[in-house]
Amino acid sequence: MNNPVLQQLNALRAEGKKALALLVDPDKVSGDDCIRLMELVTEGGADFVFVGGSLLADDRFREVVEQLKEASQLPVVIFPGSNMHIAPEADAILLLSLISGRNPELLIGQHVVAAPALKKSGLEILPTGYILVDGGKPTTVSYVSNTFPIPADKPSIAACTALAGEQLGLKLIFLDAGSGALNCVSPKMVAAVRETVDLPIVVGGGIDSVDKATAAFEAGADVVVVGNKVEEDESFLSELVTAL
Repeated sequence: MNNPVLQQLNALRAEGKKALALLVDPDKVSGDDCIRLMELVTEGGADFVFVGGSLLADDRFREVVEQLKEASQLPVVIFPGSNMHIAPEADAILLLSLISGRNPELLIGQHVVAAPALKKSGLEILPTGYILVDGGKPTTVSYVSNTFPIPADKPSIAACTALAGEQLGLKLIFLDAGSGALNCVSPKMVAAVRETVDLPIVVGGGIDSVDKATAAFEAGADVVVVGNKVEEDESFLSELVTAL
């Protein structure tokens, strides 16, 4: 089976290059928004578009994926909040296992329910160790997942958790402080995970400045995910690319 997105991530890492991903919340965009966002990320130099959220109120997920794909050639990767967030029109899906928590539904339960649909979808499946980190306030993902995030000052816990995920055969590690976090994942924690695992590392949540993104990259992140800040300031992506 070909794995173009995973191959792209591994190739970027092998070359020492970094990548940016824009996270799109389907509840916040219309058709025109999708076209504008894809023009923005293409011109701004982003590498991937992640689409999804922990809790989606509107039934527009698949429609938004289709609109994003029609508007650009960039890889569209599903960032699912539940087993219902499957759209064959996307390029790939982050098959998230919430390894920082102890909720069996998000470790394997929802995966079992989604497995037949995923097999039929033709999506590239990216087994991902999802690690929720305390970002300074409760987030939607911590509430919906009914799990406690890893304390921000415990990089060794994050490193051991990521290592367990690698040993279980997961292909990516995603360190996430959650949407709208007050604090992003610390460079110290990113560095601890980088020293421990030989997998691409994705970092998101609370990255609202060039300095924070640069610090994450310098600590060992391969992909930085931005969302809320781009909604507030559309020039942020191009500023990031210019600074990197």
